[in-house]
Amino acid sequence: MTPEALKSLLESVSIGEITPEIALEKLKYFSMEPVGDFAQIDRHRSWRTGFPETIWGQDKTPEQLVQIIAAMRQQTDLVMVTRIQPQIYQQLKAQVWDLRYYPMARICAIAPDTLTPNRPGSIAVLCAGTSDLPIAEEAAITAELCGFAVRRFTDVGVAGLHRLLSQQAEIAKADAAIVVAGMEGALPSVVAGLVPCPVIAVPTSIGYGANFQGLAPLLTMLNSCATGIGVVNIDNGFGAAMLAGKMLQTLSKKRI
Repeated sequence: MTPEALKSLLESVSIGEITPEIALEKLKYFSMEPVGDFAQIDRHRSWRTGFPETIWGQDKTPEQLVQIIAAMRQQTDLVMVTRIQPQIYQQLKAQVWDLRYYPMARICAIAPDTLTPNRPGSIAVLCAGTSDLPIAEEAAITAELCGFAVRRFTDVGVAGLHRLLSQQAEIAKADAAIVVAGMEGALPSVVAGLVPCPVIAVPTSIGYGANFQGLAPLLTMLNSCATGIGVVNIDNGFGAAMLAGKMLQTLSKKRI
């Protein structure tokens, strides 16, 4: 937000050209702050969407990440960076002393010691196989950092259906389910036929050659005959968590 733009907006309110309510709405979009010559921080994203901006860490240099983190921590209690490898985290930690790391999820964050749920609703995160755990954990940690209660159900793929069925009653208690699977990607269809909540399917790039780096499970999930399934992109645990969070946020608003 430039001083000139803010001054113009306030003058419009003072002379009655626009109402304070309209000005407030406009302020939601006066939110860009440059970081060097390589990034712009969206300071009002949490105000507009209910969730703060998250940093995509992959392919950024440690120096860029440190500067972006420093700028973002001035506006929010939660700063989250995704797709961070351990060696990159060590470089960041040397300059950001309170940065935490969740190695399985490949997420680092400035966050409280204990992740206590402070939003209504719960999310079940199901993982078909152990190899899918990094993507499932990306979803689970993202949801927990955003304030949601999360239950994890690991290694419940269709190759051993009894393992899933033994957890059916607990999974059905969730308000949304994120289902992560590679190989042929059948698990979300099975889960959607067993539980009342919406299912968010996440295809992973885990599998033999005909898996095509996740394309096979993606197509399986898109072509599911079970109802109530939404599908995100391959390996996109973060996107699944944010979709579940927005669903629960919208539901809680309707209940008020």
